Amino acid sequence: MRKAFAQGLIRAAEEDERIVFLTGDLGFRVFDDFQRRFGPRYINVGVAEAQMMCAAAGLALEGWRPVAYSIASFATARAFEQIRISITYPRLPVLIVGAGGGFFYAHAGVTHHAGDDLGLMSLLPGMTVVAPGSGEELADLLPQIFRLSGPCYLRIGGFGEPAYPCAEPATLERARLLREGEDLALLTTGTLAGVALQALDVLAREGIRPIAYQVHTVKPLDLATLDGLAGRVRTLVIAEEHVPTGGLSAGVAHWATGRPDAPQVLRVGPPDALALGNPTLGRLRREVGCDVDGLVRACRQALDPGRRHRAGMAVAG
Repeated sequence: MRKAFAQGLIRAAEEDERIVFLTGDLGFRVFDDFQRRFGPRYINVGVAEAQMMCAAAGLALEGWRPVAYSIASFATARAFEQIRISITYPRLPVLIVGAGGGFFYAHAGVTHHAGDDLGLMSLLPGMTVVAPGSGEELADLLPQIFRLSGPCYLRIGGFGEPAYPCAEPATLERARLLREGEDLALLTTGTLAGVALQALDVLAREGIRPIAYQVHTVKPLDLATLDGLAGRVRTLVIAEEHVPTGGLSAGVAHWATGRPDAPQVLRVGPPDALALGNPTLGRLRREVGCDVDGLVRACRQALDPGRRHRAGMAVAG
């Protein structure tokens, strides 16, 4: 996905001379071609994320279209006040990019974990929050993001995320249908989309066919798609690499509140806790149920209320 982002950034910079890239001393080799081709429009501010956000705000006020890039935990939590006051308050068109969102850097310890990045950015009024699942999806969304008139947070993964086939390109603010189905729906965001598709293949062999959507735009949510699902399914299974507060499941639960026709919302993801130590991403996903086996198990349990109760799955809404 980072390669797709670097390539998309170059294409955008060729078409729009206002695009300028700021990095917090990260992205070596990934953005070398951008630096070589655009020179002064590449700015390394050093290990100073808060200052980077203020610099991006200043550039935006002068008519530039800044892109501020860092590891997701540094780009959001470390610089939250500067984003809130300098970028969100004046509604400036700054693109904040968090690399390795969720638990991509699980092995690097809690300082590098970003299980709260989507929630932090969703708290900010006027902030668009996007979490693509593949390089191809990011390539579809990036030009649309550059047409926004206000700030945007973009969570990107790492390298080599598998592409997944879809009948239509990704459209900002609209959930992307991955598979048609019946009885229940499986919603994902970020790189869990690829995991979900593997789980759907396993479930299909058992005759279980959930409707599957990739919700790449966490804020604003695609309420029209949710409204449509309300009349078709009784249960939404939501898989997210994010704490329970502020992510996709929280947004869907808010939509469901007070709706008599709303499906039950079952969440699969990390608990309300820091992931201590330095586990691998695979191990962490397995422990919180966000691997293939975990998503298969969650969909089975969603169709069997008794089993779900015994398993102690999280229920929202």
